[in-house]
Amino acid sequence: MNAITTNDENQVIAAIKYRPAVSIILPFDSKISLKSEMDHKLKIAIEKVKRQLLSVYPDEKAYVVINKLQKLIAGLKYDMAKKSIAIFVSPLTEKVIYLDIEVKEKLIIDESFEIRDLVYNEKEVLKYILLILSAETSKMFRITGTEFIHLKSTVPENIHAYENDISERVSNFSDPDNRKEDVLNKYVQHIDHGLTDVLKEFHLPVFIAGAERTLGHFKKITKNEKNIVHFIHGNFVDSTEPEILELMKPYTTNWESVIERNVLRELEKALDQKKLAIGIKEVWQAAAHKNTRLLVVEKDFMYPAHLGPSTDSIYQEDISLNRPFYIKDAVDEVIEKVLESGGEVEFVDNGSLNNYEHIALVEYYSN
Repeated sequence: MNAITTNDENQVIAAIKYRPAVSIILPFDSKISLKSEMDHKLKIAIEKVKRQLLSVYPDEKAYVVINKLQKLIAGLKYDMAKKSIAIFVSPLTEKVIYLDIEVKEKLIIDESFEIRDLVYNEKEVLKYILLILSAETSKMFRITGTEFIHLKSTVPENIHAYENDISERVSNFSDPDNRKEDVLNKYVQHIDHGLTDVLKEFHLPVFIAGAERTLGHFKKITKNEKNIVHFIHGNFVDSTEPEILELMKPYTTNWESVIERNVLRELEKALDQKKLAIGIKEVWQAAAHKNTRLLVVEKDFMYPAHLGPSTDSIYQEDISLNRPFYIKDAVDEVIEKVLESGGEVEFVDNGSLNNYEHIALVEYYSN
C-alpha cells in the first residue's frame, strides 16, 4: 500500500534532503591584501564547517557539502569590486552572491539561505547628505557614521561668484536691497542644482542646516524637497565635525523612521517619472531585465510563485497543491537579483506599501 504523506510531512522530508546546509557570509575589504586575507578567512570557515558537520552527520553526507564548498571557494572571483560575499551550499543547491552591501561575518549551519536575512544582517550605519548654508557660502558632506566626505559641488559654493552674474534687468535696479535678494536667490538656486547632481549618485536622506533667512530662500526654490528630511536653523559653517555630529543627534535617533520616509519619497518621485514597478509581477519583470536601482518591500511580505511562459513572468502558487517545483518566495529571488545587479534594498513596516501592493522597485532614471 502506498503511504500518503501530509503537506507538513513533505516539508520535513524536503528539509532532510537539503541538509546539511551551510551559509558563509563575509566582508570583502579591498583596502587590505584582499586575496590573502580572504583565503585565510575562508580556510578558517571551511575548518569550522568540517568540524561541525562531521560531529553531526555521517562522513558521506558531510563530505558532499564540504567538497562542494571547497570547489565553490576555489572558483571565487577576487576582482569583483564588491563589499561582501555570500556562499550557500546544500546537497542539492549551491550559489555564490557578490554584494554591494556591508555585512558582518557569519557562518550558519542547517538553516535554509534566506536572502532577506542577509540584508537584515547589513550593518546599520547612518548615511546621509548634509548641506550647510550661510548667506555667503555653502558646504556639502556625505556622512557615514562618523566619517565626513566633503562633496565638491558642480557649481560655485560662494555667493560672490554670482554678484556679477545677474540679468540686465537686475543690474539696472537702483535699490541695493532688491539686488541683494536677487543675488541670494540665484546663489541658492545654483546650490540646489549642485544638490540635484549629488543625488543622482547618492540616493540618501538630505538635511539642510543654515540661517533662517537663507533657508527661507532655499525652501522656495528647491527642486529636491522630496529628498529633504529636515531643515535645521543655525549658523554651522565654522562648526567642527564633532560639533556637527552632536547637532545631528536629535534628527538621527530614530533612523529607521528617517529611512522609511526617505524611501517612500523616492517611490513618489519615481512614480511621477514613470520609473516605478509596482507589485511583485512588475517588480519581477524589472529585476529579470536588471533594471534595478532601489527595491522597497514590506518586512514580512512573501510570495510563493511559479514561472510563466517566460522567465520574466510569474504567477502566484497555490501551495496547498503541493507541487514539487515552485519558487518558495519570489521576493527573496527578487532581492537576490537586485543585489547582484548593484541595486539597493530597503525594508519598511508592514502596511507601509499598501498603495504599492506591498513591494515596489525604482528603475534607473535621470533626476
